[in-house]
Amino acid sequence: MKRVLLLAITCWFALSIQAQSAKELQETARSFTSQGDFSNAILVLNRAAAIAPQDLDIQKDLALNFYFLKDNNRALEIMKPLLDREDADDQCYQITGNIYKQLEQAKECDKLYRKGIKRFPESGALYNDLGELLWAQKDYNAIKQWEKGIEVDPNFPKNYYNAAKYYYFTPDKVWSVIYGEVFVNMEPASNRTAELKTILLESYKKLFAEADPNKAAAAKGFAGAFLQTMAKQSALVTTGVNPESLTMIRTRFILDWFADHANKYPFRLFEHQRHLLREGLFDAYNQWIFGAAQNPAAYQNWTQLNSQAHQELARFQRGRTFKLPTGQYYQ
Repeated sequence: MKRVLLLAITCWFALSIQAQSAKELQETARSFTSQGDFSNAILVLNRAAAIAPQDLDIQKDLALNFYFLKDNNRALEIMKPLLDREDADDQCYQITGNIYKQLEQAKECDKLYRKGIKRFPESGALYNDLGELLWAQKDYNAIKQWEKGIEVDPNFPKNYYNAAKYYYFTPDKVWSVIYGEVFVNMEPASNRTAELKTILLESYKKLFAEADPNKAAAAKGFAGAFLQTMAKQSALVTTGVNPESLTMIRTRFILDWFADHANKYPFRLFEHQRHLLREGLFDAYNQWIFGAAQNPAAYQNWTQLNSQAHQELARFQRGRTFKLPTGQYYQ
């Protein structure tokens, strides 16, 4: 009996070590991947897969490294069986979609994303990828995918990024402003943030330059409330649209919004702005967005002259993750 028990414990221990070793090998492979050494990553992942052949994450990592090496057929060979597994996730569809894109098989990619969305209807990532696929084909229905992604998965940033850029090139600057600012708060340190800050500044310029009081008064819903509240601040634009005037405009906007519209249209972005206003960080926040976009050298000078406010804003942003609750979709 003791011998059987000892054998069972030994087998359990060996299996535990193997499972742990597979994960350790996966982490080693990911280090190679991050260094761009995809061949070594594949070598190590093959060892990990031999230990844990059913591990979904190891298989996905293996396919990704073949994809990075542009060995798309091998990558597809790994991914296709994973799509039929019960434990497949939306990332399986994302990876396979990227492979089809690299193979320039747009129809297969389109079918795959739609199949993935049917299976994972709350995946903002899949809506975003389908939107990008359509946009590459000059199909402007792409915005419907990004909008749906924002609605069902409000904390996936890339839908805001793509939607803000889309609306920037349309007459509708409300959503360029809203989505652009949501994105820079979700990804304050990403490479795309500088681009979106410029779009935000230019969108505000166009918002006031093209303002039509009659259209604003006639506009309905959230967008109408936004335009009507913003129109009240138009007298402050006489000195131009710049970080200083935008700080005043947006301060008054927040005060008016919470007096007139916040109960009907609660919105996390405006609550965030009000909190910054109360904490004395709203000026630094507007400089961080609009000053950095208008004149980086002048903004650098501002941060040196206002180092305490700049540092307090940076600490605030590091200590808080910006998220939107579900149900605050007004488009």
